Amino acid sequence: MKQSDTVIFTDMDGTLLDHYTYSFAAAVPTLDKLKTQGTPVIPNTSKTFLEMVELREKIGLKGPFIIENGAAAFIPHGFFEQKPAGTTWQDGFWCKSFISSKGYWLKLLELVKADFAAEFTHFSEMSVQEIMDATGLSEEDAQLAAKRQYGEPVLWLGTEDRKQAFLQAVKERGATPLEGGRFIHISGECTKGKALRWFMEEYRRQTATDVTSVALGDGKNDIAMMEAADIAVRIASPTHQPPALNKKDNVYTSTLLGPEGWTEMLTQLLSLKD
Repeated sequence: MKQSDTVIFTDMDGTLLDHYTYSFAAAVPTLDKLKTQGTPVIPNTSKTFLEMVELREKIGLKGPFIIENGAAAFIPHGFFEQKPAGTTWQDGFWCKSFISSKGYWLKLLELVKADFAAEFTHFSEMSVQEIMDATGLSEEDAQLAAKRQYGEPVLWLGTEDRKQAFLQAVKERGATPLEGGRFIHISGECTKGKALRWFMEEYRRQTATDVTSVALGDGKNDIAMMEAADIAVRIASPTHQPPALNKKDNVYTSTLLGPEGWTEMLTQLLSLKD
């Protein structure tokens, strides 16, 4: 592994990927420069394992990735000198799981369903076409998105007031709901921030380098990741205001949207000049 003094964690939808088109074209020159420098770019996303295996191939990212809002981290063999602490070998990667599997959370949703009849649906109940309609994904990508291992995305159909009641109901039964750009993610007490901290501890332990973490995101489910990082970058969105952070130091906000903003901020912060 080529050691770097910076590790970049990035949300995908609305950050590295355009909110509407899912294009990452605007970020390619910056990704190429980071690759040349040996700076790891680690997706930290609500997406599934299968989505990320395919997407990182498409983008050209060969390193670790974190899925389903911090549910698990996957690290390729050889990225670290030693086996990462607390991991098991799974699907060709070292895997560190942080919460229970999806079946547990589906049972929880069944328990609250009677109180919120017709006010929500979720991935396991939606057809591929319905997932396509709700997300704008292609059929192939929607099939991958449906294959979640740890949590369950809920599409809220009711009012804002009732949504707050729903969030309270699932919290009382032990879930930690996270509102993303489109869905409420129902899972356990995992966050993108907790996964980032675990990874950075492991990185520092194995490399003995004084390394800086940078996190880029655009949604509420990115707050924990940005607050856990040394440097937080809020990417401007066409659909909502930048998320509010408690962290005050080393917080930056892009003026451009999505991957354009991603490139804008990393170019400024890391002096990635031609």
